[in-house]
Amino acid sequence: MTYASLKPVSKAFDQRKRLIFIRIAAALAVLLLFLTKPALSEGSDGHETLELVGFCLVLICVVGRLWSILYVGGKKNEELVSTGPFSMSQNPLYFFSTVGAVGIGLLYGSLVAAAALGVASFLIFRVTARKEAEYLLGKFGAAYTAYIMATPRFWPNPLLYRDNDELQFSTRALRRTFFDGLYFLAIFPAIELIEYLRETGVMFPAFVTLY
Repeated sequence: MTYASLKPVSKAFDQRKRLIFIRIAAALAVLLLFLTKPALSEGSDGHETLELVGFCLVLICVVGRLWSILYVGGKKNEELVSTGPFSMSQNPLYFFSTVGAVGIGLLYGSLVAAAALGVASFLIFRVTARKEAEYLLGKFGAAYTAYIMATPRFWPNPLLYRDNDELQFSTRALRRTFFDGLYFLAIFPAIELIEYLRETGVMFPAFVTLY
């Protein structure tokens, strides 16, 4: 999928808008944890399987984001990066973040929560990616047009992978992304704590059961 109707702009997308949407989505996700409970009970085979798959997806998210930031950290909107993960997808950071959102839903033990968080993340990043693409088209012109015509917009295609022999990266961006990834990993003990408090009667019971 490519951006068939992009309109070049000279101003980069204001990332603060994306952060606002993400924070709203995060607040809704927390509310989801407090007001609902998964249909599969804690300790059941189904619940444990979903937790394991979810934890694996969150790890993929963290590692994938670190891998992507090695290539684009400190260069975003300044250079046209088209190697490494960016040779397989125009937006690998957003792809891995969406994978992490789905993983969080599965950690909670709910397919509905996983689908809701995944769709919400995809829609937020879809809007952001289009705005960024409009700026990059205005900045890099024909070179960016050729890139988006040859590279999937979201879903990575491993067959397209190519890389450079050497790589320069921003240690600051890598460090910031690492700490961002810790938030994803911190969700797991937070979910476990909520489930424990609910089972022991410390927390009020959930209003809705999610499958």
